[in-house]
Amino acid sequence: MDELIEAAREALDEAYVPYSDYRVGAALRTDDGSVYTGCNIENANYSNSLHAEEVAVGSAVRDGHTSFDRLVVTSARRDGVTPCGMCRQTLAEFCGESFPVVCDEGDGTTEYELGDLLPNTITQDMLD
Repeated sequence: MDELIEAAREALDEAYVPYSDYRVGAALRTDDGSVYTGCNIENANYSNSLHAEEVAVGSAVRDGHTSFDRLVVTSARRDGVTPCGMCRQTLAEFCGESFPVVCDEGDGTTEYELGDLLPNTITQDMLD
């Protein structure tokens, strides 16, 4: 787990946050052990901003990965930031309810299950 926390923290350096100055980094591990990172990328039109978790998921999916076993999220403030609702729904597209989401608090972490963060999520089964 330490390698994922370190990877998420390193991703902070790449964040583009001229408006909020709130740096977020994420590290997503695939089932085969590959690690993909992401950082937040802001836009003057806030709704077009990219979130660190989505950047990591997008990079992994681009490379053919759709099965993940853990996510670590951190911020420069080490405030235990959790994925937003939009990122939770993106994760739910690929991950089950028991998928672990680890939030960095600097002196420790808090681990959640995706299903606890996003209960009753919209799934492909619901749409069929």
